[in-house]
Amino acid sequence: MHHELTADGMDATPGIWPSRQGPLRVGIGGPVGSGKTALVASLCREFAGELEMAVVTNDIYTTEDADFLKRAGVLDQDRIIPVETGGCPHTAIRDDIAANLGAIEILESRFPDLNLVLVESGGDNLTATFSYGLVDVQIFVLDVSGGDKVPRKGGPGVTMSDLLVINKVDLAEMVGADLHVMQTDAEAKRGSRPTVMCSLRDPAGGRIAADWIRMTLVKLRDIERA
Repeated sequence: MHHELTADGMDATPGIWPSRQGPLRVGIGGPVGSGKTALVASLCREFAGELEMAVVTNDIYTTEDADFLKRAGVLDQDRIIPVETGGCPHTAIRDDIAANLGAIEILESRFPDLNLVLVESGGDNLTATFSYGLVDVQIFVLDVSGGDKVPRKGGPGVTMSDLLVINKVDLAEMVGADLHVMQTDAEAKRGSRPTVMCSLRDPAGGRIAADWIRMTLVKLRDIERA
């Protein structure tokens, strides 16, 4: 199951735009194992040869996500910087963003022509959100393994993210999750903010999120020209 996005779906996205110059910064958050790193890898593959991009990953005590991306070869290794948060993941993306800002500054100095920086949070709960001092838009990733009740539980990650990705729809039958319930509940919580239901194991799943980023970049350029 894949849900297409159209330009009309951009009306509520995003709420805050940067006054600074530089690349679009996209935060990617969600619970442990939901598919955040899989989404980052998919986006890197999708934008290869199209955008100048870089990635900052966050893990508590390791560089595991950055190491995975480097081993997968989805991006040149010097375009990937890991941050070890040393505490709850949300602290480094919302409360004390200095380490992440420092990593972005390094990447921007290495690659002055960057169009896009992805900032992947460590795995966190439904309350996790990014500071808009760190990112411009936020993607929140859920998966069906937690059950179809998760979207209706809400929380800022579900309700306020600029794009919600519900991943691993191919596993729904095995875990007893009703995809229609998940979609309906997500739409009820999010209003006009877009939701995508997909499997990130399928390249088409990541392509939908990539198209949303493309539309976001177009809208940002239009605002900058206005």
